[in-house]
Amino acid sequence: MLVNCVAYQDGRKLADIPASEISEYVKKPECFVWVALVDPTPQELDEMAEEFGLHPLAIEDARKGHQRPKIEEYDDSLFAVVHTIEIPSDAADSPLVVGEVDIFVGPNYILSVRNRTHKGFVEVRARCEREPDLLKFGSGFVFYALMDAIVDRYFPVLEKFESDLEQVEEHIFVHHSARSNIRALYGLKQKLMVLKHAVDPLMEATGKLYGGRVPHICAGMQEYFRDVYDHLHRIHETIEGIREMMTTAIQVNLGMISLAENEVTKKLAAWAAIIAVPTMVAGIYGMNFKYMPELEWPYGYYLTLGLMFAADVYLFFRFKKARWL
Repeated sequence: MLVNCVAYQDGRKLADIPASEISEYVKKPECFVWVALVDPTPQELDEMAEEFGLHPLAIEDARKGHQRPKIEEYDDSLFAVVHTIEIPSDAADSPLVVGEVDIFVGPNYILSVRNRTHKGFVEVRARCEREPDLLKFGSGFVFYALMDAIVDRYFPVLEKFESDLEQVEEHIFVHHSARSNIRALYGLKQKLMVLKHAVDPLMEATGKLYGGRVPHICAGMQEYFRDVYDHLHRIHETIEGIREMMTTAIQVNLGMISLAENEVTKKLAAWAAIIAVPTMVAGIYGMNFKYMPELEWPYGYYLTLGLMFAADVYLFFRFKKARWL
C-alpha cells in the first residue's frame, strides 16, 4: 500500500504527487522524492522499480524479505535492510514482533518499504519537514532520520528486558521459584538474541557510512551517521551486560536447585537413620531363635521400647542441631 509520495525542493515540501509522475520529478536535479510503502504487493514494487530505476538485486531482496540487516551500495544508490523490534501489548510473555524496513536511497529519491511493522514513520517525516536546513541535504538526511528513528525504538525494548531481568532477580531466593526463574531467564535470553541479531549487523554496516570511503549520498552527513553508530554501540554494550547478568542468574538458580535437592537428601538421610534404630532392634528380637538373651525378662518389652524411643529422640535433636531437619 502506498502511504506517501511527496516531492521536495530546497528542503521544503513541493507537492504530493501520484506514483506515475515519480520519474518526472526524479529527473529534476533540484528535487527529490520521498515515497513510503507498507506491505507492498509485487506489482507495487515493480512499479517503484520502474519509476526510480532501482537495481534488480535490491528489488529481489525486498521482494523476498527476511533479509539480514545490511547496507549495500549499487553504483550511485544504496540499499539498506533494517529490522524493527516491537513488544506486543496484548501479553507480556508473547514473542517479539520482528519487522523489516527496506530503504532505497538515490541521489534525489528515497523509498522506504515497511513489512510486518505496525508503527509507521509519520513523526520522522514531520521532523524532517520541520528542519528545512537539514532537509536540503536531500535523501542523505532522510536516510539518517529513518535509521535514527528505528534505532531509537530499540531503547524501550532494551529497558523492558532490563525490567524483566530485575523482576526475576527479585525472586531468585524465593523458595520453590528456581525452576520458574530459569524458564523466565531462558525466554528473556531468546528475546535478547533477537535484538542482538538486529543490532550487531547494522552496527557493522553503519560504521561504513561515516569512516573510510563514505558513499557520495552520505557525504556531509558523517557526524549524524556516527551518532547512529554510537547509539547502536551503546545498545550492543547493554545487551552484552544483560547477557552476562542472565548467565550469572541462571548459574545462581541452578545452584539454588542443587542446594534444595541437597536439603531434601539430608532430610531423607536423617529420617532414615531415625527409623533405622527401632527397625534394627525390632529385627533382632524378631528372629526365631529358641535361645536368646533377655527373652524371659518381665520388663524387657518396655525397656526395649524406651531404649528405641530414647535413641530416636537423641538422633532427632542431633540432626536438628546440624540443620538436617
